[in-house]
Amino acid sequence: MQLRYNHRAYPNASQRRALAQAFGCARVVWNDCLRDRKQAHAAGLPYVTAVAAGW
Repeated sequence: MQLRYNHRAYPNASQRRALAQAFGCARVVWNDCLRDRKQAHAAGLPYVTAVAAGW
């Protein structure tokens, strides 16, 4: 059995700024990792893993 909940958030101005900053940082990290994986693939190298990246 799977349950699903819908929630709606109404953040105030400072919360919206904090969320925008957090999602912006996550986007930068994601794009950097994606670029590294694409470069490794183009060079014929194995994919960069989280362990190799020092995560």
